[in-house]
Amino acid sequence: MPKEKIHPNYAAVQVKCACGNHFETRSTHKGDIHVEICSACHPFFTGKQRLVDTAGRVERFRRKYAKAGEVSAVK
Repeated sequence: MPKEKIHPNYAAVQVKCACGNHFETRSTHKGDIHVEICSACHPFFTGKQRLVDTAGRVERFRRKYAKAGEVSAVK
């Protein structure tokens, strides 16, 4: 058994991926862990090469800078 009061609390946490997959693990992290990519959607584990953008970050980036390009083209 570990010594009392020198080790961090090691408890069960829920890991949630942007693809919708979730699983439980143990960690010293407090609260749930949110990740962008996991073993269920990563190309290395699935064997499928695809753009992994389930959270919509690439599309949001393109929309943001498409608007900035229109403003600078007008001036």
